[in-house]
Amino acid sequence: MSAPDDTDPGHSLRGRRRETAVLLRLIEKAQAGQSGVLVVRGPAGIGKTTLLSFAAARADGQLTRASGVQAEMELPYAGLHQICGPFLDRIADLPIPQRDALRTAFGISTGPPPDRFLVGLATLSLLAEGASDRFLVCVIDDVQWWDRASVQVMTFVARRLFAEPLVLLFATREDDDADLRGLPELRLAGLNAADAGALLDSVIPGRIDSLVRTRIIAETGGNPLALIELPRRLDPGLTGGFAIPNPRPITEQLQDSYAHQLAELPAQTRQLLQVAAVEPTGDPALLWLAADRLGISADSATEAVAAGLISIGNRVRFRHPLLRATIDAAASSRERTLAHQILGEVIDADADPDRRAWHRALATQSTDESVAAELQSSADRAGQRGGLAAEAALLERAVILTPDPLRRGERALAAARAKLRAGVLDEALSLLAVAETSPLSEADQARAALLHAQCQFSTDRGQDAAPLLLAAAQQLESVDPELSRETYLEAISAAMFAGRLADGANRRRVALSARSGPPSGTPPTSGDRLLDALTIRFTDGYQSSVPTVQSMLRSFTAAQLTRDDLHCLWLAAAAAADLWDDKSWRLVAGEHVRIARETGSLNELPLALNSRAVVHLHSGELGAAASLVAEIPTVLESTGARLASYAAMALVALRGDEGSARTLIETNLADVVVRGEGVGLAMCHSASALLDLGLGNPSAALVAATEAASDLDELAIPKWALSDLIEAAVLAGERDAAVQAFERLTSFTTASRTDWALGIEARGRALLSDALDDAASWYKESISRLGRTRMSTELARAHLLYGERLQGAGRRGDARIELETAHDMFSTMGASGFAGRARRALRAVGATVRPHHPGASETLTSQEAQIAELARAGLTNPEIGAQLFLSPHTIEWHLRKVYSKLGVHSRKQLADRLPPAARP
Repeated sequence: MSAPDDTDPGHSLRGRRRETAVLLRLIEKAQAGQSGVLVVRGPAGIGKTTLLSFAAARADGQLTRASGVQAEMELPYAGLHQICGPFLDRIADLPIPQRDALRTAFGISTGPPPDRFLVGLATLSLLAEGASDRFLVCVIDDVQWWDRASVQVMTFVARRLFAEPLVLLFATREDDDADLRGLPELRLAGLNAADAGALLDSVIPGRIDSLVRTRIIAETGGNPLALIELPRRLDPGLTGGFAIPNPRPITEQLQDSYAHQLAELPAQTRQLLQVAAVEPTGDPALLWLAADRLGISADSATEAVAAGLISIGNRVRFRHPLLRATIDAAASSRERTLAHQILGEVIDADADPDRRAWHRALATQSTDESVAAELQSSADRAGQRGGLAAEAALLERAVILTPDPLRRGERALAAARAKLRAGVLDEALSLLAVAETSPLSEADQARAALLHAQCQFSTDRGQDAAPLLLAAAQQLESVDPELSRETYLEAISAAMFAGRLADGANRRRVALSARSGPPSGTPPTSGDRLLDALTIRFTDGYQSSVPTVQSMLRSFTAAQLTRDDLHCLWLAAAAAADLWDDKSWRLVAGEHVRIARETGSLNELPLALNSRAVVHLHSGELGAAASLVAEIPTVLESTGARLASYAAMALVALRGDEGSARTLIETNLADVVVRGEGVGLAMCHSASALLDLGLGNPSAALVAATEAASDLDELAIPKWALSDLIEAAVLAGERDAAVQAFERLTSFTTASRTDWALGIEARGRALLSDALDDAASWYKESISRLGRTRMSTELARAHLLYGERLQGAGRRGDARIELETAHDMFSTMGASGFAGRARRALRAVGATVRPHHPGASETLTSQEAQIAELARAGLTNPEIGAQLFLSPHTIEWHLRKVYSKLGVHSRKQLADRLPPAARP
């Protein structure tokens, strides 16, 4: 392929050699099996559509294209349906969750509302499958007018492309489109003077005065469409002194030019064009039905075609997207209303009820319950397809058209709820204000209070949300007991996030209210059991809550957990960690990730990945933890959410990467303080203590561990910090601090009685033992108990401390055995900080420390290691792709690199080359 010849004066892409070369390179990469993404940005008329058409004409593989239309912006997945339409015959080949999500999104079948990220994964799989025969180019024009759900899905796909023969091309006018932010861009500017002049010469017959020519080029700023369209209104015989008299922006001048052409057309032709402008599908049969209903003859259409404004073939197409917008803007209110009214009459109510309802709504100038009811039905269908933004917009319009004040309030409340779920908080609060001015029932007043609280919690997981959620839960008790209990659980979660920074509604206060609130259902749900366990935990105390928490965890680990349990799993995993129950912790955290992946719940997945990664860190599986930590930023980027880097901080601390660790800890510390997220303080200080213990800085570790352990009512982390505090205090010569910390630690470990808890307790007793024999006995018990768990990091630390104690007592041979064990474990894990501490102790006893040479598996990237583990476990490429939100082709590409690095040729050989510590 070669770029067009810019010397051709009639070429529509004059002056775009650089831009066309970029597009050709993307197409050539797709032919070679590599993905490409490009966002073409620029104002109206600058040449975006022409460039995309150039790429489409040279896509000799496969092509699918779509274009945004303002009138269709509220219909969920309408744009996506255009892109996926050619490949829907392959939808049955997708994994069942993806297939069902896409079929539901497109209204092909009914089912629970699919998560938009699962729809995104399904779209990625479908397009990748479509590109498996020949490379595929997807062209999406006027993205600023696409429905939000489709934009989110396609940008999700764009961020997950890697090794597919697939090119995605977007064109948009918007400079601040958050969904497209971060994707590769090509910004278009006006043509230079020479190219602009040549283009102008090609569209104006005969000669034109040089001053006129220069002024036109300057006034248009080299905008190609302006250079083509504006001279249509000029007299080419004009001479020196001529100037375009309009100082307004070029887009407005172009619209003026189009409006001038429209004004010269007969009224019936303008009305027909108005119908075409607000009918986004471009269906000619629908246009002729509308024309017939309006009494418009075919001659009216002929005039529009003759004027070059539209073409009518298999689809009705406008000369330029700006023309469609100009027609709608230039129409009178009566013409616009009539167009929507006629389309509302001719669209089949059974085949396309949502478009019919939307046109009827836009044609209605006063309140009308029948139209409002149709909109509500459409909103319900949009919600079932996962079109949250569309559901909210349809309900918002229904509110305007509802005559009855009570029903208007109910619909405003529903619209506010949909806006919140769609993440549009300002508009949710605005609709809440409308609802609250209506005569709401007591139940709806309580639900409105809950929405206010949820808006706050969505904005900031700090100390402000818990009091609002608590008040909402109390208000709901008498009107909706089940929702009240769900809200109490959410309030406890908010209070736990606020932790030591809670202001007013702390954990105990919320738990006391929940305990006196509505009883559990019959039979109790997983949420009921979790709420009951946490209320006892935060009211009666740790020791009294152990039996109830254990019972709750047994129900979680014995049950077949589903998407209905997803909102409970983070809290359940935290309760298991708090109880030192490593088996339940590992299982529940694993289920949290599994269900979040299977359901496509990317809003929940970052929290699940953090939770599971911390399990891996305690188990000495730093490679597995790193692969999950590496995945979190990508998921957060897809959702736009924020989450503190909890697992990442602990990971770099264990690795002993002092510079990176301190920077990350300080950044997160500042963030959680501003947001009032007390639990984040505990994690930051805990990671800092872990870092300094590994580096051999016990005094600094003592300060950090003391801060981390300052609120023992927080789950898990402060209790782990007590163990670090004891170690740091003993090593720093602060025995009294160690004794006090040990007394607090045993109040928890003796209540828990798990091997993990008692192993940590025995290690603490060993550190505080004056006699070497006593210390040795306790160290051996600690090693024995921790050896029966998956807590390999804690086990390695017990070996290290025992070896250091033996070294201090002069028993160099015995010390060497323990220290070598610790060094080998830490080195294999990748816990370089503690490995360095063990290495220094070994040198002190005269041992020659063999350098640790990374095995082949340690040369894998985090993502490669994760894919290798899943492949070793027997998952197929589509199954791995479904878990990691990647296409099967990308998984295959990564596996080829894994095989090359490990020197293997098949999945069966992976087991022998991957370290046991990294296996789930």
